Amino acid sequence: MSIVSFINFINRQTPPAPDGKVIHWPVNVTESFEDPGPPLDFIIPGMLSGSVGSLVAPGGAGKSMLALQLAIWLTSGADILGFGADEDCKSVAYLSAEDPKPVLRQRLYAIGEALSDRQKEQVEEHLLLMHLDRVKPDLLSAAWLRELQGLAEGHDLLVLDTLRRFHSCDENSGSEMAALLSKLEIVSAQTGCAVLFLHHTSKSATWNQLGDIQQSSRGSSVLTDNVRWQGYLVGMTPNEAKHFGIPTAAVRQYVRFGVSKSNYHRADHQHWFVRGETGLLRPVELRAANRGRRQQRAEI
Repeated sequence: MSIVSFINFINRQTPPAPDGKVIHWPVNVTESFEDPGPPLDFIIPGMLSGSVGSLVAPGGAGKSMLALQLAIWLTSGADILGFGADEDCKSVAYLSAEDPKPVLRQRLYAIGEALSDRQKEQVEEHLLLMHLDRVKPDLLSAAWLRELQGLAEGHDLLVLDTLRRFHSCDENSGSEMAALLSKLEIVSAQTGCAVLFLHHTSKSATWNQLGDIQQSSRGSSVLTDNVRWQGYLVGMTPNEAKHFGIPTAAVRQYVRFGVSKSNYHRADHQHWFVRGETGLLRPVELRAANRGRRQQRAEI
């Protein structure tokens, strides 16, 4: 009876599932030994569907453009990031609380030039892009949480750009950040929609060129510890420029995307992009500047 009582107690702590089924139930150990179950579904490389993750980068690195290109990749299947084409289009809601509508339109136009007419139609059907300038979102507000949960129910991914704009808490407070992230976990758990928030790296991580480590996120360590996935976007370092033979004048155009934390997948995704005048990130394959010379010597 104590086990049944505990199960009932746990299920009373959370709202019921939309289909009325019990959410929390012990794992069937025998069944799991015989069958691993369906393969895990990842919404973006390394990030499990229905989980909470973050994308961290210094200001001006291009994380908003990257996030928007991720959204369009998911909604159109177009291989605009070098992640591969995907015919299984997803539904994405992107809430921009930092950039105004004219900026979003410029970004869409730049990305749209790389899409076919059919892919543009897919984006129109599956992407909700909304600006929230002059609005003060509050994730700790019951009204905001209710509306976000309703929005998430119709989408596979909810993007919040940036996290700082969605609360008025102290980012350095572990308890306040834990409470904040728990709200996002409620949204993802109740709807099955993954939540990706954009966030800034700390000043020290930026200065010391450590934006690609887990601890680069600004504020409390809870912002990294309590998410299941953390991606990063960093600029090219002088050493990397030397390694790849990139001219000094062009170094600022190159950025690297990778995964610094992935609880359910190997965090080995790294991609280089070159940023154009419109901010569009184009995938590029970089090779060591002296690689050909070494190969030539080896052949001799």
